[in-house]
Amino acid sequence: MKNLFVLVPLVFAKKLLASDAILTSLGAMGLFCLASGVVYLINDLVDVEQDRRHPVKRHRPIAAGSLSVGGAHLAAVLLGPGVVLAGYLMSSSLGLVLAGYIALNLFYSIVLKHIPYLDVLSIAAGFLLRVLGGALALGVPASIWLLVCTGLLASYLGLGKRAHELVSLGDDAKNARAVLDRYDLGQIKIVMLSLALATLVAYVLYTISAETQAAFSTRYLAATGPFTLMGLLRYYQLVTHPHRESSPTDEMLRDWPFISNLALWGATVILVIYIIPG
Repeated sequence: MKNLFVLVPLVFAKKLLASDAILTSLGAMGLFCLASGVVYLINDLVDVEQDRRHPVKRHRPIAAGSLSVGGAHLAAVLLGPGVVLAGYLMSSSLGLVLAGYIALNLFYSIVLKHIPYLDVLSIAAGFLLRVLGGALALGVPASIWLLVCTGLLASYLGLGKRAHELVSLGDDAKNARAVLDRYDLGQIKIVMLSLALATLVAYVLYTISAETQAAFSTRYLAATGPFTLMGLLRYYQLVTHPHRESSPTDEMLRDWPFISNLALWGATVILVIYIIPG
């Protein structure tokens, strides 16, 4: 789900109807999926003992014992360089971004995940690299507006994950993830609401900017603003009042109001940019 962000430049570069651009973007997304696999292997190898104490993560293959530690090491060692090489052959810039993505997450697994807020910022940086990689694969410039909105939204989503863990795990939170002992739920909520406002403002400014209106030949992209607001608010509700012990992604995918709102946002974007511009 996270790697769908690789496809964002495809939509906003107005290349959604170009078959070669679609194949290129899907190829880039596939490489990021493989790179994410490498990252999860490394992270789960580092956290295997901690994951075995987590009510959900204990079912992951390495923690559960269905994938051996040696097999996971071998897969990571072989897959990591292979992904970077494949990305480089597709585009030298994409190869560098994939290498940076894996390096960032390796540093996250060893150091950054133990530092509150820096752990979330490193996750947000991973989303930025996805969008940047998608743009470089297509050979189009990454809009500064797109990167700003992505960074703010990713930070919001990352903090939501921490809030979800604190609420759903309760007193066991610090045993499942040590850094949670250094977070305060009240502070997270305040920062999340601030990020939600900043994300909404940045997105609306993007939709009404002269640059955007000229690029898409329309003034009506701002009509997607209300869906953005509803999505931000619904996500906040889901992570601060979780219905089950699952990840925020699971919460979103099982929540019909959120999915319906997201579908309406996507349909409106396509309608405004591709079907009735101007």
